[in-house]
Order: sequence, then C-alpha cells, then structure tokens
Amino acid sequence: MEDIKSLTIEELTSLMVSMGEKPFRARQVYSWMHKHLVSSYDQMSNLPKSLREKLSAWPLTVLEKLAVQVSSLDGTRKYLFRLSDGNVIESVLMRYQHGNSVCISSQAGCRMGCRFCASGIGGLVRSLTASEMLDQVYRIQEDTGERVSNVVVMGTGEPLDNYENLLRFIRILTGPEGLTISQRNITVSTCGLVPKIHDLAEEKLAITLAISLHAPNDEKRRELMPVANKYSIEELLDACRVYFEKTGRRITFEYSLVSGVNDREAEARELAGRIADLNCHVNLIPVNPVKERTYRRSLRPDVEKFKNILEKCGINVTIRREMGADIDGACGQLRRRYLEDDEIFRAEREKQHEGIFGY
Repeated sequence: MEDIKSLTIEELTSLMVSMGEKPFRARQVYSWMHKHLVSSYDQMSNLPKSLREKLSAWPLTVLEKLAVQVSSLDGTRKYLFRLSDGNVIESVLMRYQHGNSVCISSQAGCRMGCRFCASGIGGLVRSLTASEMLDQVYRIQEDTGERVSNVVVMGTGEPLDNYENLLRFIRILTGPEGLTISQRNITVSTCGLVPKIHDLAEEKLAITLAISLHAPNDEKRRELMPVANKYSIEELLDACRVYFEKTGRRITFEYSLVSGVNDREAEARELAGRIADLNCHVNLIPVNPVKERTYRRSLRPDVEKFKNILEKCGINVTIRREMGADIDGACGQLRRRYLEDDEIFRAEREKQHEGIFGY
C-alpha cells in the first residue's frame, strides 16, 4: 500500500477521488496528519466512519518512542525511535533562545563511512521514507508540547543519498497545509555528493546547505572521508559556487577538529585560502569521542587559534555550542548502544532517572 503520510496534498486528493470520496476530504486527512499530528485514523473526528474504515487499509506511519535521554546541563533531549520494521533511529531536540531545533536522521545507518563518525559503523540498513523523517519532528513536538521552529537534517545518514524522500519531506514540512516551518529554518547537511548538490541547486529552495568539509585539501580529506576519493575538493567547492548562484543562500562549512590531524595553523590558512571567494560560514566542531575510533578532539586553545586565523583571513566563523554533553553526544552513539546490547539498554532505560535517562 502507498505510504499515505508521504503523499503531497495533490497526491492525496487523487487517492480520495479514486476511493470515491469528495476531493475536500484530502485536505481534512492531510491536516489531521501534518498539522494536528494524530497517531490514528480514529482521531480524525470530522471524517465519516466509512472513510476511516477505508483509510485503515493504508498504514499510518507513527514512530514508537523507545527512550529519551535528557541532559541535566541544558535540557537537550535525545530520542531513540523504532520504525515499523524494527529498525531504530535517533533524533535530538535542542532548545535555544530563538526557538526549538530538532535534528533528524534521514537513514537507518549510513554508507558514507566517515572515519570519526559513529553513524556509519555497521553501514547502511535503508533510507527513511518522507513520513519517517517527518514523524521524528511530529513525535518530538507532541512529546514536549512545544513548537519546533528549526529542523536540521544532520543526524544519522546522508540526506542527499535519500534525495527524493528528502525533497518530499521538505515540501510537506514547509507547505501551507502542515506545520509551515519556513524553508529558511531548514538545514540539510551533506558529506559532499557533488551531482546531488547540483540537482538541489536547481530546486531553488530557500534552505541552508551545510557541507561536511573537515579538511583543507584532498589528501587530508581522503584520510577522513571516503567520499573524497570520488569527488575532489575543487569539484565540491565548484558545486557550492553554483548552489549559491542559483539560490542566493550562503553555504555553511562544517569542520570537525581532530587533534593533530586537521587542526594546525597551516591547515587553517590553507582552508581560508580555499574558501576565500565563497559566501560562506565555517562552523568549527570539536569532534565527539567515539569508542570505536581513535581520534581525539582538539584542545580548546587549538580550537580558538584555528578560529582566530580564519577570522583574520576574513572568514565568517563560529565554534559550535556543545549541547547535551552529558548524554550520548556523538551522532549514532545511542542507536549503536541499543543495537550492541539491547538487554543492558533496556535495564538502564527502566531506571528512568528523571533528567538523566527516562521517558
């Protein structure tokens, strides 16, 4: 059966007509799913019982909340959701003065294999549907009772490796019939799939594109990111230039600082030279430790020095504010722990320590 929650309003209208229903029923069903965030057809109270019975043939995607870790430092909430096929994914709610931001996963696992990332350990299981991406936002908003104003597609998975579902997700999330989150408040992160960046530029969306760069040259980037064996930095930066020309949207470069690997003065100066002509912003990220990896995060003085060099070269740069430092911080760690030892995970979850690990 069709994934009804992933249908656009036009597609849902066609489905209603094919079922012998009036076209206006589509807007009612769509509103219940994407504005009121209901978890069953029975909650769609203005639909006739006969239509609800027809709809029951179409599974309604609703993620199951397995656990929530809550930071006692800043209130960041890390969610573990189970999909209908038993796969698990992570999402994170971060509270800022400007509003609530949710970081979602686009795939169960990842095949990009970045050396310092926990998400790709074990490889890709499958891509998520648009509805599974949407429902991460919906369940978190329902759980907290607070509006989500910003969404970052920067969790487990490579969003541009799930391109069609990503576009469908963005259009439903930002459309007038749903939560109406502004496209300008959507950020999509990619490790650098160059052809897909060109495709995305043609969509002329108002989203922010974040590029996981992490190195100033091909040699160093290949050491950290297998995708660099396929696309050179020059190819990637050329795609970024095209993206800016087509959309007018400033590029963000994510740069994870790894001690003794990519955090030295020479690398800061080389990076500044590489991106000097781009309308961009650099987000420096002290790398999160992952037990399966040997990489260590850069020391604070080295991070500050790297930032100062970029600034003196005229580059707009910030150091990412760390959120949820007392919970499984690195992307993919909570999911990995669950997959490695479900029994231990369940025992720990049952403790339900308020503010540390609980529902």
